[in-house]
Amino acid sequence: MISIIVAHDRNRLVGKDNSLPWSIPNDLQYFKQLTTTKIVIMGRKTYESLGRPLHNRTNIILTSNPDYQAEGCDVYNSIEPILEECKSHAEAGEEVFVIGGSSIYKQFLPYIDRLYITEIDHEFVGDTHFPEIDMSEWKHISNAKGVKDNKNPYDYYFKIYDKNIK
Repeated sequence: MISIIVAHDRNRLVGKDNSLPWSIPNDLQYFKQLTTTKIVIMGRKTYESLGRPLHNRTNIILTSNPDYQAEGCDVYNSIEPILEECKSHAEAGEEVFVIGGSSIYKQFLPYIDRLYITEIDHEFVGDTHFPEIDMSEWKHISNAKGVKDNKNPYDYYFKIYDKNIK
């Protein structure tokens, strides 16, 4: 199964200046819980914003730069070999996560089986958005309200959608 995991605000905003425009530690913990020991696929900018490979995960970077290298990561210049790798893991019952950024989400969207969306009930200012999705193609299977407190100062919801089988 290939899944997208993303946090966005009411307007699908996901970033500002290659970083998150909010701080919600509970969402980062949710991300860690879901992706640890899994394959995570990201673009170069997302990788560089992290500054290092994510611990205890197989890190795959998709970039158009044929000379790009990142220690501890597998680097690809096209989506096709990544999809082949994902297919073999999916056949073994493993889940693979696409973690951003925006252009990577858009490229992988036609191949996605599940969406993990943390929807933040707030409007932020930023420069990067999650692509528009035809939600009629998705079945809403889970919705859990996150805990708002001093460290997590916004209302937010953990939503899961599965692709409708045609």
